[in-house]
Amino acid sequence: MKPINIDITILAPVQKVWDYYNGPEHMVNWNFAHETWQCPAAENDLRPGGKLKTRMEAKDGSFGFDFEGTYDEVIPNEKISYHLEDGRKVEILFHEIDATTTKVEITFDPEKQNPAEMQREGWYAILNNFHKYVENH
Repeated sequence: MKPINIDITILAPVQKVWDYYNGPEHMVNWNFAHETWQCPAAENDLRPGGKLKTRMEAKDGSFGFDFEGTYDEVIPNEKISYHLEDGRKVEILFHEIDATTTKVEITFDPEKQNPAEMQREGWYAILNNFHKYVENH
């Protein structure tokens, strides 16, 4: 399956967007696709070879899973790339449009269990939660 690309423009400086995207204290507030879900735990060792670990679960406790990746490349305020435990790759680009506007672009390899459009919608819902969180905090 070919990689999926999503992007969003955020009305915030690139440094704030970078910090809120990568800070575990922020991740727990936006890293879920629907308000019936939550991200109760996040760890982030943002360096090549470092690990990203988040826990996503339904608020009612009916389902949950761990999301884990290992960083391949980190360029502060510009680019992050990592691979998941199953080998799929993820790349996040931070484009500074101007002093108060940042475009975030994510490209990821889809998994084979769910339709590509469903995965695109899920990842975009998380990115949109991130967008709202940054602009409102």
